[in-house]
Amino acid sequence: MVLWVGRWALFPRFACAALPHAGDELDRLHRMWLRTEQGDVESWLVLGDGVTAERPGPVVVFAHGNAELIEYWPEQLAPYLRMGVSLYLPEYRGYGRSAGAPSERAITSDFVRFHDMLVERPEVDASRIVYHGRSLGGGAVCQLAARRPPAALVLMSTFTSVAELARRWLVPRRLWLDPFESLPVVRELGVPTLIVHGRNDSLIPVAHAEALHRAAPGSRLVLYDAEHNDCPPDWVPFWIELESFLRDAGVISAGPSART
Repeated sequence: MVLWVGRWALFPRFACAALPHAGDELDRLHRMWLRTEQGDVESWLVLGDGVTAERPGPVVVFAHGNAELIEYWPEQLAPYLRMGVSLYLPEYRGYGRSAGAPSERAITSDFVRFHDMLVERPEVDASRIVYHGRSLGGGAVCQLAARRPPAALVLMSTFTSVAELARRWLVPRRLWLDPFESLPVVRELGVPTLIVHGRNDSLIPVAHAEALHRAAPGSRLVLYDAEHNDCPPDWVPFWIELESFLRDAGVISAGPSART
């Protein structure tokens, strides 16, 4: 019983209200659906500035937090588009307009299939795919990275594992249904990694970010005076840092700034 309550707390999808006419205002939006044994799961591809089938560009796969939906993020992540980086937003089962029930196994399976759909598109440069996960989404993209390594990885307010977080509820690690073990993934992945976290995060303590940083060779750790849901407190410095990171990783070259 405790474990099923834990899964309910990890995936509070019924608290996430789907926005009416979601995506209608987005230019260059392609809605992509994945057929699963539980029904269809939604994803969005928003093409970056200047990206076409004739001029494929990099893509960031963004995985959101556990109480969010894909439509909550395109406006906040628009600087990616201005850098010429397309934005891919896969949804979790049971969230928004997507069928089914979420779990680590289901999300991982879907994300692998979403990735494989994505790289088949002519607008996508498959050698320049970045994963960006926030909170639970960090665990999701780490599981994807273990199976489909990216060109670079961005982890924002992410845990070493949900099972480690569950220790506060005295649940043994071996019994947790959806552990989302991120630490062993970043230890072995070997790609440029940016880790962003709030020093005052009371949901996922900053010690998780520090452990991920130690485990990921050559990673960058950027800490802000912030809690969990207000990290970063000012997005302008974050985008400066992120743009520099993507250039150093070879994902983007000199060109229009994300801040213009």
